Amino acid sequence: MRRFKSYTAKELIQYLDSQNIKQILEQLAFYKKAHKDDRAYQFWQEGIHPEWIQNSEMIRQKVTYIHENPVKRGYVDLAEHWRYSSARTYAGQEGLLDVCMEW
Repeated sequence: MRRFKSYTAKELIQYLDSQNIKQILEQLAFYKKAHKDDRAYQFWQEGIHPEWIQNSEMIRQKVTYIHENPVKRGYVDLAEHWRYSSARTYAGQEGLLDVCMEW
């Protein structure tokens, strides 16, 4: 999990930088833990919090929770308005990436 988080954080930060998406980079810099002096940004929450996904109902609950995070933070009014979310695909709109919705 540590390798996954490290790799994805580096790749996503590099993408955000290459696309000049300063607002998100500024947020990642703001929420970086003060004692983390080896990096400029904090992409992932510290620690690992695994949870066994036991059935389709549970995965739908987790996907909905993830989709609602930008709404709860006040970034958008509807989950599908968040450009980087698979909520767009689930709402029948075109997303940035192909999303598998069959489990």
